[in-house]
Amino acid sequence: MTRTTSMIRATVLTTLGLVAVLASGITSADPREDNSRHGPAAVHGPAPEHQHYDARFSHNHAYLDRGYMVHDLPRDRLVINHGHDRFFYSGGVWYAPRGGAFVVVGPPIGVFIPVLPPFYSTVWFGGVPYYYANDTYYMWDGQNSGYEVVDPPSGAVNAAPDADAPPPPTTTQLFIYPRNGQSADLQSKDKYECHAWATNQTGFDPTVAGGKVSPDQFGAKSTDYYRAMGACLQGRGYSVE
Repeated sequence: MTRTTSMIRATVLTTLGLVAVLASGITSADPREDNSRHGPAAVHGPAPEHQHYDARFSHNHAYLDRGYMVHDLPRDRLVINHGHDRFFYSGGVWYAPRGGAFVVVGPPIGVFIPVLPPFYSTVWFGGVPYYYANDTYYMWDGQNSGYEVVDPPSGAVNAAPDADAPPPPTTTQLFIYPRNGQSADLQSKDKYECHAWATNQTGFDPTVAGGKVSPDQFGAKSTDYYRAMGACLQGRGYSVE
């Protein structure tokens, strides 16, 4: 997690709206609060109650179990509409409304998200990169400017990824909170635009294997990217930690 310690005003030419989110929409329970009630979108280390540990492709991250009910959503949730259905997405975990609560579900194939989860693994099959997190595979779709949930690639169930594939990039998580009551749609728009702006300014893209930079530049460029991302969001009225 990167903590932005100074307020930097960023000027951008467009207003649209992380990952990564990063993936980083967004609003309600602090993702760092008590797991038994709200539950973080995803956590490191051994899986506590109501969570499972995903070690596939050395992903090594824990997520809330599908079928688990929560009363409040993480603050950094994205609102994702798919046909007549509405989902909420945060940190690689998907939620669907159930009465007055929300149930953890698997995402439907074909749904799009603007940013990847803050933690993901890049795996290659047949020379094609897939982005993996929480038993879900994503692929970049340039035509729709988003990441599509896709079926597991052929051979993914029993085979390892290409041995000569570049290592998955190190990711840094930003906790982003709206200070001015921004709507979920505006938050998603702002996050996407700031991601695009930070990538353009630094040449670093955390959604691409290796960040689109040479290995010797990875550390410095990734730091520059997250600093720029935080500055842009702060300039739009968000608290960034």
